[in-house]
Parts: sequence; structure tokens; C-alpha cells
Amino acid sequence: MVSNSATHPTPEVQVPAPESRILSAKLTNTFAYTRSLGPVLSQFALALRDGRIVGSRGSDGRVTVPPAEFDPSSGEPTTSLVEVAPVGTVESWSWQPEPLDGQILDRPFAFALIRLDGADTALLHVVDADEPSQMSVGARVHAVWHAARSGAITDIAHFSLGETPETAPEATGEMIVDDAGDVIITTPITTDIMHSAAESESWYLEGLKAGRLIGGRVRTGEVYFPPRYVSPADGSPTVERVELPDTGTVTTFCIVNVPFLGQQIKPPYVAAYVLLDGADIPFLHLILDCPAEEVRMGMRVKAVWRPEAEWDYTMRNISHFAPSGEPDADFDAYRNHL
Repeated sequence: MVSNSATHPTPEVQVPAPESRILSAKLTNTFAYTRSLGPVLSQFALALRDGRIVGSRGSDGRVTVPPAEFDPSSGEPTTSLVEVAPVGTVESWSWQPEPLDGQILDRPFAFALIRLDGADTALLHVVDADEPSQMSVGARVHAVWHAARSGAITDIAHFSLGETPETAPEATGEMIVDDAGDVIITTPITTDIMHSAAESESWYLEGLKAGRLIGGRVRTGEVYFPPRYVSPADGSPTVERVELPDTGTVTTFCIVNVPFLGQQIKPPYVAAYVLLDGADIPFLHLILDCPAEEVRMGMRVKAVWRPEAEWDYTMRNISHFAPSGEPDADFDAYRNHL
């Protein structure tokens, strides 16, 4: 390919420097996923607590580990569980030279698919080996058990090279079993990301830190809060920052009556979309300081801020919205913002 850059130079676009300091921060999203294992996997979990491993026998005679809740051949619910050996054969493996946070071992190890004696399928787990040269397809390994066992696959601390089984120590962990005999487990799930805000988002975040509500006006005239980097209508950049008051109107809402894990407010309470005065789109927040049944569309509300010493770069600076005592807004004032 012949370049024609001499006759057709690459166009240069002058990009103005941001007017605001661009903010960035590490964000961690964490929640605990709680569920029942059901009648089949509960038996697998109970066996792990006892230092045993069980699988399911299908209608074709094949044994699946961990057990399948439904027969892979017929689709019928599993009814036959069998115990397999804690010793098996490596069918494939990969080396993990630098363990990551949260992984089962804090030193180099191998991920491996292990077919336990008595099983027809492979179980994914880790093998504690000093170096990759010790690993091979066909290597014999055995389970090494934690003492604190709670019915999780990590009750098996790891597999070690060699086929002499180890006796599991007496279990010291705790399990939650419901009235039906099913095991309840909680799995923590965490994601860490480094987020760099766009310029308009930085306006908004800096404003919150200062106790101000900053939105953005797009080329077509609408004011968004929080501000958008570009207009959702035509993709053009936000052209102007707009400071908004901390008063607004409830457009739609729901009353939360059901308690859930991690809930910080005792039900009933109201989550509502609040249209700030001067904005063209509502945002979700809490309505407190009045009975839930008194909240209504058109109610005028005002932000209740936390003490200034607690302010950071988040919407948590506003504890909630409360009735302002003003007359309700006319429906026509917010009908296009529902």
C-alpha cells in the first residue's frame, strides 16, 4: 500500500481542554447472593460437610459429579445419588502462576478437570503443586479437606498429587438448612473497577461535594440531572452546566413493603422519581418524613441534606426528600416527564 499522506494530510481536530477537573475513583460493587440449593445439590453440600463426595446416576448409568438436578439423558428429576472416591485423575489442567485475590490458594497452583474414581464426568478444582513440571494429564490426585466446612465446593481446600486419600477432619463449620431440608448458601459477589468520570459527570460530582446540584443543558435545550455526556436525542455534547434548586415534584413512586437482606430503612417507605425544578428528567430517591400512604404524584418536596462534614462525591449527601408544604404541582407541569 502506498501512502498519500503528503498530498492528503491527516486532518487535525483541536480538542479543548476540560474546564473541570476530571475525577476518577475505584468503585467496588458487592452483594451477597443467597439461595437454596434444592433437594439434589443440598445432598452434595451435606456430603461435603461430612467429608464425602457424591454424584448423580443417570438413566444411562453414567455418574455426574457434581450431581445434575435433572437426568442428562431423560430430563427427569434426579433420584439416584452415589458416593464417589475423593481420588481421581487429571484430565486437563492450566497453570496459574500469579494467584488473584479471592482465589482458593495464595501461591501458584493448577486449575484442573479431575475425574474422580467412580465418576464419568470431570470436576473443576485446583491442584496444589510446586511447579508446572509436576502436573500432567493422567496424574493421580486426592482431595485435601478444610476443617471448617459449610457445604461449599471450597470445603475441599485443594487436591494434592498422589492417590492415597486423606481422612477429612471433623467438621467445624456451620450450615443453614431450611424446613424442607435444603441447604441455604450465601455467595459474596464483588467487582472492582476504576472509573474515570466524563467532564459533565465531574461537574455533577464536584457539585455534590459542595452541596450543589449541577445538571447539564443539551443543544436542544433540555436540562438533564444528572447531566449527560451527550444528548440522548441527537448525540451532540452537553453545552452548558446548569445549577438547579434542591426542590422538586414527585412524578411517580412506589411504596416498598417487603423487607430484604441489607435493607437500611424499615418498611414501609417510598422510592420516588423526583423532577427538580428546572430539570427535564426525574431521578430516583427516597421520600421520608411523612407516612408512606400520604405520598402522591405532584407532591412538592425538598432535599434533606446530611451534615456537611459527611459530604462526599455521591448522591448520599442527600439523605432523602421530604414534603416541602407547598401546594401540589398541577399535573400539566410534569405530565411529559413521567
